[in-house]
Amino acid sequence: MSDSGGLLLEMKGITKTFPGVKALDNVNMQVKRREIHAVCGENGAGKSTLMKILSGVYPYGTYTGEIVFEDASCKFNSISESEKTGIAIIHQELALSPYLSIAENIFLGDERARFNVINWDKTTEQALVYMKRLGLNENPNTPVFKLGVGKQQVVEIAKALAKKVKLLILDEPTSALNEKDSENLLELLKELKTEQGISSVIITHKLNEVAAVADTITILRDGKSIETLVVRTGDNQAPSISEERIIKGMVGREITDRFPARQSNIGEVVFEVKGWNVYHPENLERKMIDDVSIHIRAGEVVGLAGLMGAGRTEFATSVFGKYYGRNITGKTFIDGKECPINSIPDAIEKGLVYLTEDRKEYGLVLIDDVRHNTSLANLKKVSRRNVINEQEEVVVAENFKDKLKIKTPSIFQTVENLSGGNQQKVVFAKWIFSDPKILILDEPTRGIDVGAKYEIYTIINELAAKGLACLFISSEMPEILGMCDRIYVMSEGRITGELDGKAATQEEIMRHIIHV
Repeated sequence: MSDSGGLLLEMKGITKTFPGVKALDNVNMQVKRREIHAVCGENGAGKSTLMKILSGVYPYGTYTGEIVFEDASCKFNSISESEKTGIAIIHQELALSPYLSIAENIFLGDERARFNVINWDKTTEQALVYMKRLGLNENPNTPVFKLGVGKQQVVEIAKALAKKVKLLILDEPTSALNEKDSENLLELLKELKTEQGISSVIITHKLNEVAAVADTITILRDGKSIETLVVRTGDNQAPSISEERIIKGMVGREITDRFPARQSNIGEVVFEVKGWNVYHPENLERKMIDDVSIHIRAGEVVGLAGLMGAGRTEFATSVFGKYYGRNITGKTFIDGKECPINSIPDAIEKGLVYLTEDRKEYGLVLIDDVRHNTSLANLKKVSRRNVINEQEEVVVAENFKDKLKIKTPSIFQTVENLSGGNQQKVVFAKWIFSDPKILILDEPTRGIDVGAKYEIYTIINELAAKGLACLFISSEMPEILGMCDRIYVMSEGRITGELDGKAATQEEIMRHIIHV
């Protein structure tokens, strides 16, 4: 591979149109050899579309413009064509086969075989070479589903190395990782750059990660390339660009305060959980939630902080109609009265709703439109004698589209074609339409950009102002501190601390997480 500094990739005048939407408009981007290049922009700015063009997901002819890779003009018609050139993409949803081994996944589609017979010794031997290069100290015969998400990401990178990758594209690579695994992955990208000469393009909404590893940033806004920022030059490893400067490029304006101001008007206790215990659904000896008690008042946003694996989602989903877990004991109270909640319809009927951390899998019907997703949780409200009043449904969806500022060509657009932030607003619309009293928000801003986050925070504040009781679960401590009136800290399935939101600090939360 050539020395550092020369151009590896150039994308010139890339334009891509979908029905009714110009996703990319004359976008230009350059990536140097031995460089980590970040692509930043709000949801819907065109980041993922640009990477899908580069990796061959959208074939040549479905867009205009030119891709030049290693000084050669490229016209990719498939992912396999881009991979043969040395470009590999790792999507947010990993493309691993869970029941195959690490070694089998590394060479999936590129098997070590002769006369259609796989050479297993060669497969294992070569897998170990790539695993060693990446510091993955596992048995190559281990099924992938037994690995944590962080190690699964490394298997994906090993797959790319096996295909002689020169440019590695990572789309939201740390969205499902805890802090330690995220740091390990970013360090790995730096090692691939310095020790193996592999360039990376990383799409992430976590601007602290951009500052930590990126050499250069391309900023997209509304489908256009706005500017290129140089973060590091030569041996200078200190970032020269602040997060605030990146945000200004992304949203076109300064955001002086990332969390909207809110006047708390807190009332009586609306929801209370006492002595909550939950066992693992498959291993009845494993206690997931241990004697948890919390309460939330009307108009109050209560944070639930903790590391991944602390039990926050297990607690939330077990409370939400006992969706998760076995041998659940404890009591739930609504407006001071004991109120057992034994199923999801029962929870919704009693005014308790749960906004999932995985909107694509559990929060939305992706192949259906905005209109139907909005009314989904409360069809009774738009029905007469079990017949849906379509006109009324349209009015409801239009109202929420305007109220929540959902960016969509129309309410008849399928939600899979919306950006992550707008998908999340549709989830909010669905649950607000069900007339809840208590709203459990599980990672409500995961995978969405800083501008859309501000809009989501504003929606949460408006709901609290109307007297809703909100439980706010987040892995991002600045978010917990910026949004919550009161904070519970959870570790290993137990509540280990309760803090005043205005006085709490990240250090204090961490002390409770590690029981100091």
